[in-house]
Amino acid sequence: MGSKVRVGLVYGGKSGEHEVSLQTAFAVMGEFDYNKYEIKPFYITKQGQWKTSQVLGARPASVEELRFDTSEAEQTGFALAPVFAGLSGGLAGDSGVPPIDVVFPLLHGTFGEDGTIQGLFEMANIPYVGAGVLASAVGMDKIMMKKVFAQEGLPQCVFRYFNRTQWERDASFFIMECEVSLGYPCFIKPANLGSSVGVSKAKNREELIEAVNFAFRFDRKVIVEEFVDAREIEVSVLGNDDAKASVPGEIAASNEFYDYKAKYIDGKSTMQIPANLSPEMTESVREMAVRAFQAIDGSGLSRVDFFLRKADNQLFINEINTLPGFTPYSMYPLMWKETGIPYKELLDTLITLALARHAEKQRIDYTGGAAK
Repeated sequence: MGSKVRVGLVYGGKSGEHEVSLQTAFAVMGEFDYNKYEIKPFYITKQGQWKTSQVLGARPASVEELRFDTSEAEQTGFALAPVFAGLSGGLAGDSGVPPIDVVFPLLHGTFGEDGTIQGLFEMANIPYVGAGVLASAVGMDKIMMKKVFAQEGLPQCVFRYFNRTQWERDASFFIMECEVSLGYPCFIKPANLGSSVGVSKAKNREELIEAVNFAFRFDRKVIVEEFVDAREIEVSVLGNDDAKASVPGEIAASNEFYDYKAKYIDGKSTMQIPANLSPEMTESVREMAVRAFQAIDGSGLSRVDFFLRKADNQLFINEINTLPGFTPYSMYPLMWKETGIPYKELLDTLITLALARHAEKQRIDYTGGAAK
């Protein structure tokens, strides 16, 4: 590792959250200390093509500059070999390009925070920020996530799930099951997507069917959850094996629920940090957030979301997000700022955690004891 840490920022991606990723990358590039770090950008187009450019010495002037023009960018295409070469400085040792010390993936949604690209980094033996393959996959798949949370004994709202084949084979059965178990209104979500893309609220059978078919546009599995009249509480988690939780925050959505428009477009949703909770409830939320993080074997960072039912103050875990929104105005860094860790220090900490986790994994014997 040279005098400066060379960070590979990977952003964009083949996902419905492509634009969110660009906003995150633009924000992160503006907050790095360029006296300590060299930033090598890796842009993935919506078609899955990798592009890269020269090392950055300062923040780009606009988000549009992050979409590298073909004439100005090295196109790595779909082949894995040049991708590895661009990240590692050439695995064969003949590229003449300085290696990346650590990768900071800023990819939201499918092919970004679902374990797929984390597997690429693992194969290349490159340190990377955030959750590993398993935690990313479980955190992305709401059905598997909820099964893990149930095993951990974390309280959850009632939910049902099915895949496209099951729905097309016997939609009437699943409609009946949702109506009997959940009632109306209820929420319908693709199992594997974030930023509330594809999420709908159904108030009757007709809207349920329409919402399920809409959710199947984005995934082959759908989850349906009961409606709970609740406050939305969030907690940031930071660390590896010894993770810690931030002060809780609260979201008041501008729309009927906290959907994509409320999160990223109209700007009318409000955040309260710290959330107005009793000391006992604050401690419960923070403790439960760390338990959820450890249950999926999280590392680096996560944001854990809760429902606090208004009728009786019953706390339910909603989901964990292993790569939450990360602009300076996103809930994750704002909660840490209120806890005492400013944005630049948060970036430093995440890179330190990534390098430490990678070093710890080098102690593993992958030969099965064959090598002496």
